[in-house]
Amino acid sequence: MYCGCCAGSIGGKQIGDFLAILRGIAPQNRAEDLDGFIPVDIVGAQRNGDSLGFERLQNCTRILALLRGEIGVVQNPVIKLALMLCLLMPVAAFAEEASDGKMIVYAKLPSDWSDPHLWAWADDGTNAFDAWPGGEMEADSNNDGWYYCWIPETTNNIIINANDAAIQTSDYKLESKNAWVTVTDAENVEISYDAQTTGDLPEYVEKFKIHAQVPDDWQDVCLWAWSAPDGKNAFEAWPGKTMSKGEDGWYTASAPVWVNSIIVNGNSGDVQTEDISIDAAEVWVTVSEDGTSDFTYNDPNAPVAEDITVHVKAPADWSEPHLWAWSAPDGTNAFSSWPGEALQEGEDGWLTLSVPGWVNSIIVNGSDGSVQTSDLSVETGKDLWIVVSDAENAEVTYEAPAETVETAEAPAAESEPTVAAEPAETKSNSMPIVIVVVVVIAVVAGGVVISKKKR
Repeated sequence: MYCGCCAGSIGGKQIGDFLAILRGIAPQNRAEDLDGFIPVDIVGAQRNGDSLGFERLQNCTRILALLRGEIGVVQNPVIKLALMLCLLMPVAAFAEEASDGKMIVYAKLPSDWSDPHLWAWADDGTNAFDAWPGGEMEADSNNDGWYYCWIPETTNNIIINANDAAIQTSDYKLESKNAWVTVTDAENVEISYDAQTTGDLPEYVEKFKIHAQVPDDWQDVCLWAWSAPDGKNAFEAWPGKTMSKGEDGWYTASAPVWVNSIIVNGNSGDVQTEDISIDAAEVWVTVSEDGTSDFTYNDPNAPVAEDITVHVKAPADWSEPHLWAWSAPDGTNAFSSWPGEALQEGEDGWLTLSVPGWVNSIIVNGSDGSVQTSDLSVETGKDLWIVVSDAENAEVTYEAPAETVETAEAPAAESEPTVAAEPAETKSNSMPIVIVVVVVIAVVAGGVVISKKKR
């Protein structure tokens, strides 16, 4: 039986409160009525011949000792039952708290879905993982066909994908608790919150990614990982965990954070690197033809580009416009969570924001992300000017639109009516009217031209 009280899930005070309730006494009053409860958290107390005079021990040890009659005699059957219930209470508490803010998502997938991953995000746009396709789902060796992945319970919007993200389910919103997802195909998914697997849930283990670039003649690339010097292995048997190959040619696998030593191997373990000592941080290992290797904690494929400036004009009814930006198709986000970064006031009525030069996809949104453009594909490394007419219409250019200059010159036409005062010196009363009419027409016409360009 799980020792819940030793793990701190319930203490002597809680046990005393529970016993007080059984005797019909409010817990807050139990200290004032010592005849009405059994104070198991007070050493040496006695009640109705139930001897509790023993060394201060963990609560579970006390209760078990009492029930066994090793250190006293519990004569009252109600109290004995209460003590037995106390042992069960920590188990229930543990079951609720076991996730520690995490939930497990199980998935049973079609046989032709390989290398499954889980993409998950919270309602506020916070992602559970840094980049698409998300977290690797591991096969449960005790439940054939089932894969699992732990995620924060707040990131309960999910997509399951496989085959290098070539196939995926739709978006699904889960309750914030353990879930079992049966995928018949990409369009047919069934979700259950009742366990569909047998045995205990796999333990949550924090992991980090290990990437490897190997010679072309290495096949079936695997990762062997362990902790030195104690020799604890991360995987059951050599050659270890199969590494999945990405579009960039790098192989990737994850290992527990207690790992500090690895070997990258291929061809069923016939070729391999030497032992590599690493820190528990995402690492990139480059393997040469002779098996020697070098590694870095900086992504060698990270795009290098100077920041660019994005200029935006958004509809007036879009409050607090924000920018969401990322790199496609790898899914690297420029900002940590939706709706992204707030646009700042710039010159000539433009809102501006600097983003990494590798960004090639953008969404302009407003009103706390409730309105937005569609995905806008842009060229990398170039400043942008985006004019948003509405959620369905946005124009992207790589130079400031000409309207910026013409709009600034428009007030000159409005100042012309002051010239119209001169007709007072003419002989005809009809002349000033004609001039004023012409000026008004000119101003109105100019406004129409400007309005059309703003669209």
